[in-house]
Parts: sequence; structure tokens; C-alpha cells
Amino acid sequence: MAEDVSNDAKSATLFLSYARADETSARRLANALEQSGYTVWWDALIEGGAAFGRSIAEALDSADAVIVLWSKTSVDSDWVKDEAAQGRERHRLIPCSLDGTQPPLGFRQYQVIDLSHWHGRRNAPQFAAVERAIGVALGQAPAAHGSAPTSRRTLLVGGSAAAAAIALGGTWFAWDRGLFGGSAPLSIAVLPFRNLSGDQAQNYFADGLTDEVRTALTRIAALQVLAGTSSEKAGEDSAGPKAIAASLGVGFLLSGSVQRSGDVVRIATDLVDGRTGFSRWSQSVDRKLTDIFAVQSDIANTVASQMSVQVATAEPAPGGTRNVQAYENYLQGKALFNLAKDESTDRASLSHLDLAVAEDPNFALAHAARARTLSVIAGEHATADQLKPLYSEAIAAARRAIEIAPNLAEGHLALGYVLFAGKLDMKGAWPSYERAYKLGYGNADIALLYALYCSRAGRPAQAKAAVDRAVLLDPLNPRAFRAQGSVAYAARRYADALPPLRRALELNPKMTFAHSLVGNSLLGLGRTADALKEFEAETGPNFRLTGIAIAQHRLGNQAAAEKAFADLQSQVGDAALYQQAEVLAQWGRLDDSLQKLVRARQIGDSGLTYAATDVMLDPLRRDPRFTRFVNELNSA
Repeated sequence: MAEDVSNDAKSATLFLSYARADETSARRLANALEQSGYTVWWDALIEGGAAFGRSIAEALDSADAVIVLWSKTSVDSDWVKDEAAQGRERHRLIPCSLDGTQPPLGFRQYQVIDLSHWHGRRNAPQFAAVERAIGVALGQAPAAHGSAPTSRRTLLVGGSAAAAAIALGGTWFAWDRGLFGGSAPLSIAVLPFRNLSGDQAQNYFADGLTDEVRTALTRIAALQVLAGTSSEKAGEDSAGPKAIAASLGVGFLLSGSVQRSGDVVRIATDLVDGRTGFSRWSQSVDRKLTDIFAVQSDIANTVASQMSVQVATAEPAPGGTRNVQAYENYLQGKALFNLAKDESTDRASLSHLDLAVAEDPNFALAHAARARTLSVIAGEHATADQLKPLYSEAIAAARRAIEIAPNLAEGHLALGYVLFAGKLDMKGAWPSYERAYKLGYGNADIALLYALYCSRAGRPAQAKAAVDRAVLLDPLNPRAFRAQGSVAYAARRYADALPPLRRALELNPKMTFAHSLVGNSLLGLGRTADALKEFEAETGPNFRLTGIAIAQHRLGNQAAAEKAFADLQSQVGDAALYQQAEVLAQWGRLDDSLQKLVRARQIGDSGLTYAATDVMLDPLRRDPRFTRFVNELNSA
């Protein structure tokens, strides 16, 4: 079928317009078109800048045809409508429908190609129809280009060597060829760098450098970079590079070593082709610690070059420092935070981050990390009277990070997190989460937290797309699978929630909240006795006692239910006001449940972030008092 399309048509540059919730379908079509020889332009979500809107407009204007993927989501998108209008005005519009949705008014005069039953095969009739439409659109010389509307898209990637030769505002791009297809040639895992300093106390430095190099690589839109948790677990494997790459589903492995002497560090790196097991490139450099952020970017850019990927920018990642003491304290603070051990390690982390920003007040990454740490201390360790001061301090730290480095994904993530979990400001947190996800699209942790926010904010399609991406980028991380199960549960897809939650428990049998989510899903499926067993296995006391109180009530064992509820009140107290409201709602004591929720809001209980979608509060949904309560939370 593809043979009917002329070579001239296949030299075309195609702009692909779609809504974020339809990313999987868009990627499927982009892959098929690129494999057929077209150059495909679509968003790769790298950071913007001063030339952001202008560059996108130029890319859209330079495209030979605009393929628009209409769906129930995209018909409401002003950005997609703008891009479709550009194609229509230039008589280069190729409309498709992903789910049978008709285009909005103003675009219905065009024949729409139905892709609702297309599964990605290039020999399918639906794809042939797309190719014929491209040929028709390019049947004559392209019309003169007019002005293009500014799009919300973060900068684009091109689909072939020809696309890589196009510069947009001085920034270069390359298509992520085969990015998500198993052992993708443009996917990479950064294994833990070895500490050769002879001092185990310096392990934090090697671990921190590994993480920063990984972060620098995630800024390259055409690379899929496996997240830290999965890469670190693979690094513990004694198997050879081919076996490790195959087990992770990546095309390349980057390993390295760090040897530090005073303020000079020797960094050796080795890029291995996962298909052959042979080294593609290696180097060893000596640099001063004052240049460490530039070194990380140099490594990332050289790796990309060896993988035949054009990088978006040669600039170091935003938010860094040239102050050695500040950098040391930042790495030590991050290492302690990542332990997620107890209050003492979290507060020690905060102490190091305090020192980092004291040494360099313009160290944006340290301010962002400090905001996250303050939020965790407030949410997990603080007393009721400490919550508001801690959250206010976290907001100030996050805003300072963004003030210093406006394109720092970690800063926007920290602000969104504290506004949502700390201030219960769902509406106010949205711009920060959205910005963080766009700037940090290659970061699994950002995708995970964005997914959980969307799930609790009643955005199930966006939540599913983001959490699926988090699992893809971090396939050995139990937190990613727990989040995937949580997203499915909140969307009332109880059966879909069970496999990822079981996988999370396989990876970490002691993980908190996982057994509880399994139990909640089983309750949704009517399997109450099985749910009770899961609740009894839960390690977190507030989740365990909440589940037992609800399950025993459903089984008719009210004495056991009352005992669990009494234990919840006595053992956890006001820190579990939200969970107490869940139990009372499930017992039918709606007035008492509402009183608990009001009290939870007064003290700033972060459990209220679940209220808008919480299954356990469903008995309250028809009560106008609860409706007002949730609306007030959402519009805070």
C-alpha cells in the first residue's frame, strides 16, 4: 500500500497535532510514518526559553502538512484547534479520529480518517488512507507559508536525518527512532558510578554524580533514560552488559567511576552497546568540583553524540552551583532524603540542604530539594501545630528555586507538591505540576507525582498516561507500580489495579499502603474476606486499622470493627482524622464523617488530597454539605 505514495510525498515534513491524553496513539502513528520514510514533527517536551513560542510557530509553519488527531479530549483543546486552523488555512490539513469523535465546528468540511480500530500496522487500510491523504495534500507545490499561531508545545523533534539538519532558534533536534519498542536503540540505563576514592564515606558523592548525569541525559528529548531505582538494581547484577541491557529493555548502558582528591575529581565513563556488549566510547577526565555541572552536561552530550542523537542544548542543566561546599552538602542532603528511613535522616537531610543554600543562596536545586524535604517532614513527622509553619517555609523555598531558575522542573514540582499536599490547594497546584511535567518529561519521579496529582484531581486519562510512562521509565521501582495501581483504583478500575499492586509487593514485600490498596480494590470487587487478609498484612498502622474496621463491618463483625476503629483513634490520633472519616462514611455515620473531615481541614491533614475521588467517601457524594466541602477544597 505504501508503494503507491510517491517519493516526493515521502520527503514531506508532517506536523502531528494531538492532545496530551492521546500520547500513546500519537506515538504509534508517528512511529509508523517515520518507518515509512516521512519526517514527523511532534512534541518531545524539552524545556522552553525566550524563543519557545517563536520556535514552535516556525516549526508548524515549515511543515508540509498538518495531521490532526481528533478525540473526545482534543476537540476541547484550544492548542489543537489552533494547529488544525493553520493546516486548514494552508490547505494542508489531514484530519483523523482516534475514537470516532467528530471534529469541532469549523473543521467538519474535511473527510476524517477513522483510526479507532487501527493498531499500528503499516499494511492496514487505515494507514494506507493516511498516506493517500498525504499524497493528495502534496499534489502540488506547497503554498506560501503564512504566520503560525503560537502553540503550547514544548520544542519538537524531527523524523529523519533531514530533520536533524533543521535548526529552530539555534536548537537542534532528532526523532526518537524506535524509542519505546523493546530494546530500543535510543534508550539507555545509567548504572551506579563506582567510588574509587578508597573512602566509603564518599559513596554519596559517586551516587550523586550518577544521579546528576542521569538527569542531564533526561533533558535530551530523543533519549529514553531509565530511572535511578531500576538502573541501580540492575547495577547490582553480576551478569554481563548484554544480559543487563536485555533485562532492562534498553539499547545502551553507561557505567563509570569517580576518584576524588580534594577539589579535583577524575571521572571515567564507558558507553556500552547493549546489543553487542562492546564499548562504543569511553573517556576519563580530571575536573575541578567548581566545574561539576558542566562536566555532567559534557558527558550527556558526548553520550548522545555517540548514539547519533542531536542534543537540544549544550547548556548545563539549570539550577546548579560552582560552590564546592554547597554542592557537597546538597549531595549529602539528597542521599539522606533518598534513604526515606525515618525522621532523624529526614531532618539530617534538611540540615545539609540548609547549609547548601547558606553557602550559595543562588543554588536553585538545593532550594527545590529543601522544599521537598520540608514537605515530607511536615507530612510524615510533624505535630498538628507544626504543619502550617513547615509548609509555609517549603513554599518559600520552592518559589525561591523558581525565581533563580524558571525552567527548573524540580522547582515547579516542589511548589506543586507543597501547594497540593500542604496547603490543600488543588487548583493552585495545577500550573506547577503541569510545568514540572513538561520540563521534566524524561524524569520518572516527576511523571509519578504528576500522575498521582492528576488522579486525585479527577483527571484519570492524564493520570493513566503519566503513570504508565513512570512504569516504563522505572520498571523495577515498586513505587511506580503502587502508583499505577492507585491510579486504576481511583478510577474505579478495581481489577486493573491488582496486577501492578501485586508487582509492587513482589519488588518490596514490606511496602506501605500497597496491601491496603489491594484490599480496597478487592472490596470494590465484592471480595470482602480476601480484602480483610490484605488489610491485616498492611504495615502502615493507619491504613491497616482503617481497612480492618471497614472490612469487619461489611462482614457483620461489628465488635471487631469497633475495636479496630478505637485502635485507630488511640494509636494514631489526629494524624488519622481523614482515615477516621473514611471508616465512618463506610459505616453510614455521615454526620460524624463530615465532622472528622472538617477537623482534618482545620489541622491541614494531607489525606484530604484524596477526597475528590476517594471511593471510601462515596456514601457522602449525594450530601450537599460534602459537595460544598470538596468544591471549597478544589477552589482553595
